[in-house]
Amino acid sequence: MKELIVRAISGVLYISIVIFCLFTSREWFMGLFLVLAGITLNEYLRIIGLKSLLAYLLLVLLFYFMSYDVFDHYAVYLLLILCCFVCLFLMKELFTDGEISMFLLKKYVTTVFYIISGFVFLTLIPVQDGIFVPEVVVGVFILVWSNDSFAYLVGKNFGKKKLMERVSPKKTVEGFIGGIAGSVAAGFIIFKYFEHFPLWMWIVMALIASVIGTIGDLIQSKLKRQAGVKDSGVLMPGHGGLYDRLDSIIYSSPFLYAFIEITKYVS
Repeated sequence: MKELIVRAISGVLYISIVIFCLFTSREWFMGLFLVLAGITLNEYLRIIGLKSLLAYLLLVLLFYFMSYDVFDHYAVYLLLILCCFVCLFLMKELFTDGEISMFLLKKYVTTVFYIISGFVFLTLIPVQDGIFVPEVVVGVFILVWSNDSFAYLVGKNFGKKKLMERVSPKKTVEGFIGGIAGSVAAGFIIFKYFEHFPLWMWIVMALIASVIGTIGDLIQSKLKRQAGVKDSGVLMPGHGGLYDRLDSIIYSSPFLYAFIEITKYVS
């Protein structure tokens, strides 16, 4: 019970800070997520065993020139393609029996096109037609949080069939399905109060957040298992590190951003 209370308090504090910065200004939002990205990056570098000041410099440069003050939209799309490709390559690693090989070049590639780029596209999601619309990224966070919460509750109470036991023993098929259902239900509620996107878009985004987000969680679990650590850090009591908390949304944000951009051109 004590652990549950600590987990709830730290979770509420984290959510409150995110919401406050989101609705204060875009600069506050960017500043907060630059800090969160820096902490997450530090946790990731420790997990893969890479010491690099260059990674932090690249984080700042990509945040500024690819998100805050975009110097070229085609460069953003090129980054998006590379980011999605690297994320899909990491997904493939889930279905291999061995460890995820992390030679020096691959460490830098995943650092830039998985972790750093994931944060870049997360901060680009609320920018719609050049206007900062915080409700969009709040909706995305709600979709991810709903998936995580329902997956945990359903899996804990009804889970029997393991989803990918050799990677994450606690995840179940029932929990995975429950997470999707919870996220889709959240999509209906979000649309009721915020109609920036049509209902079908929120439903598709819920599916992306659930399915792709779960894959991101599994990738992080495999990396932690290789590194022999339970949590990526200790910043959030009851949750572990920021990478533990943000793994799903970091991995799914490029795909969510790509979906939103594609619908603009199609419509």
